[in-house]
Amino acid sequence: MALQFEVLARFNRARASRLTLPHSQCETPLFMPVGTQGTIKGLTSTQLEDIGCQIILGNTYHLALRPGADLIDELGGLHSFMNWPRSLLTDSGGFQMVSLLHLADITEEGVTFQSPVDGKPMLLTPEESIAIQNKIGADIIMALDDVVKTTTTGPRVEEAMHRTLRWIKRCINAHKRPTEQNLFGIVQGGLDPQLRDTCVKGMVALDLPGYAIGGLAGGEEKDSFWRVVAQCTAGLPEDKPRYVMGVGFPLDIVVCSALGADMYDCVYPTRTARFGTALVPEGVLKLKHASMAADFRPLDETCSCMVCKRYTRSYLHSLVTKEAMGSQLVSYHNVAYMMKLSRDLHHSILEGRFPEFVQGFLRKQFPQGDVPEWVCNAMEVAGIDISMCCAPLK
Repeated sequence: MALQFEVLARFNRARASRLTLPHSQCETPLFMPVGTQGTIKGLTSTQLEDIGCQIILGNTYHLALRPGADLIDELGGLHSFMNWPRSLLTDSGGFQMVSLLHLADITEEGVTFQSPVDGKPMLLTPEESIAIQNKIGADIIMALDDVVKTTTTGPRVEEAMHRTLRWIKRCINAHKRPTEQNLFGIVQGGLDPQLRDTCVKGMVALDLPGYAIGGLAGGEEKDSFWRVVAQCTAGLPEDKPRYVMGVGFPLDIVVCSALGADMYDCVYPTRTARFGTALVPEGVLKLKHASMAADFRPLDETCSCMVCKRYTRSYLHSLVTKEAMGSQLVSYHNVAYMMKLSRDLHHSILEGRFPEFVQGFLRKQFPQGDVPEWVCNAMEVAGIDISMCCAPLK
């Protein structure tokens, strides 16, 4: 196993941990920006280092299509190819069963995709997914799972969960670099507590380096979302990292961290930047709004990133959705915001002030006291009193 995981401090379910991987040491909770094809859109590797990025996520399916796993392997792996000295995680390609469902045919053997590049069929089996990821060389590689939307009901959900458990065993057998790369299993089961419980127990029995909670952030109700996270984190090992896949809204990350999760990824910070939206402690700042035209303040007066030090809202308003520089600068800030949020979560747990951090975060996000009911329910389970953040019931 090429991973060490040490819990440094706790508050109830929440934990601040040290995750040691072959290329770097990381602190959790942590957020991973998504660099699907070996790049975070608009940002260089040096910029990502400067703002404290710890792990970047790449996608097996897309990297296998372009530039190709053999070429990446020939050039020394994805770390060398993209000039990234810190840790990498590669997804298995399983998510494309949902995002490219119209191009996919799922059987017990694997998933056959119609390539969006040239239209040719591409069979992705558990063995092939792992072989590609072994060539790409990420520190953490994900098992191929059978993914269905969380809004799906009926026998397809149970079928996918049991297939995920069968496929993880094929992934383990196919994994050729276990002393250099860490294979994480993915818990599936939709919104069904019994199916999730079965999958958790099946994954834990395999004693993997780490575990992910998959199949969420796909349109389900928030009250269902947090309950699945709470159930899965409670059943997964205390001494292994827990990764909630596809989660990138700051509020979701704070809630999931309170429930005992450690790692997150999402395209949200960079994608929303390309639409002219900046992340700030109060929520989001719509830079295309006319009120920004003569606003000479920084995006966030509490932020020390390069963008907030050097540029005004007015300047960014003039660029967003018109010039590439606009999306690059807002992406830089948004990723820096997520890195700071990760650090703040880690240090607040480490220093014994996690409840106060959560309370302060919610006061800024919901100054009128209109904290969503699902957040209140989740915080009750997490053992954090947020009554002072909520408006009294009328």
